[in-house]
Amino acid sequence: MHTPAAPGQQPPVPPVTGPVNGHDSGHPPAGHAPEPQHPPLPTEPPAPPQAPPRQARTHDLTPERLLRGQKAPPTKGWRRALYTATAGVVNPGESKAELLKRELRSRMRTPVDSGHHRVAVLSLKGGVGKTTTTVGLGSVFAEGRGDRVIAVDANPDRGTLTERLAPELRGSLTVRDLLRDRDNLDRYADVRAYTSQAPSRLEFLASDIDPAVSEAFSADDYRSVASVVERFYSICITDCGTGMLHSAMSAILELADQMVLVVPPSVDGARSASATLDWLQAHGHNRLAENSVAVLSKVGKRGDVDLEKLSAHFTGRCRSVVRIPADRHLEQGSGIDLDKLHPATRHAYLLLAAEIASSFNSAAR
Repeated sequence: MHTPAAPGQQPPVPPVTGPVNGHDSGHPPAGHAPEPQHPPLPTEPPAPPQAPPRQARTHDLTPERLLRGQKAPPTKGWRRALYTATAGVVNPGESKAELLKRELRSRMRTPVDSGHHRVAVLSLKGGVGKTTTTVGLGSVFAEGRGDRVIAVDANPDRGTLTERLAPELRGSLTVRDLLRDRDNLDRYADVRAYTSQAPSRLEFLASDIDPAVSEAFSADDYRSVASVVERFYSICITDCGTGMLHSAMSAILELADQMVLVVPPSVDGARSASATLDWLQAHGHNRLAENSVAVLSKVGKRGDVDLEKLSAHFTGRCRSVVRIPADRHLEQGSGIDLDKLHPATRHAYLLLAAEIASSFNSAAR
């Protein structure tokens, strides 16, 4: 019901519920200019993605890093002479080379958290430094660590591991003897009777070099040896044969945690090494191939092969590449003594050991 307005009052204005003057409520009424629209202000470009921070490592926590004023005394050169002449009052600290060596030694001593770690050293060509690499790597580990390290000669064709470690022990007990008595090996002392030990403390299990023995070292034989060795040693380095299809190789690759691929600085040697990686990937060993460490062996100062291109190729296929310089002591073909190596060669083996040890911690694998 409509109530008329009182005299002198304006009638009430009904509420606006629709368009006003023919215009939508979202538009200005006629006669009013629209407010100018300003473009949105430019925003800052997105920051480039940051690389993830390097994972902190336990061996970073050294006294030299954490304690103010604490510097390890230098060991050689003018720094050592100054330190000695001032009775330690002036300590210039270690050189960059000494600090690097300290870091590599710390990495090389990484504990084997699984209790046992197997490293296979292989190449498709003979005479390229495979056994020498086994000895150099194993000797650095054995000399610089406190746990037990053993090298196993798994070459079915008269391996030369004994000749490179301790020629005077040629003719001692071999892997065949250990296999024959494996059911009676309950203590480390029992196994030690079948191994020999080099001056570096590296133990080794020799292959059978008797030409009258016609039985090949099989995959089952290697598994049996591996089951004995893993109970008493932290690290086992296997010196493989030169073929990928010989009887023991299937078990070696099946059980290996890491692989060292020896690459000679030659065109045919490099192609053979790269073909080895192809073969591994084609036969289900991708992880082993991608996590391998390539060793460029017998690297000289002069040569026709472009070492940078060679390194770049294997850096793209392997986890890392280490160069081992040519060394007169290694070329003698007899026993290897770490103390007789050129300092650069010994440093290269330490670098190789540090690279291998970086996978001893399962969190890093």
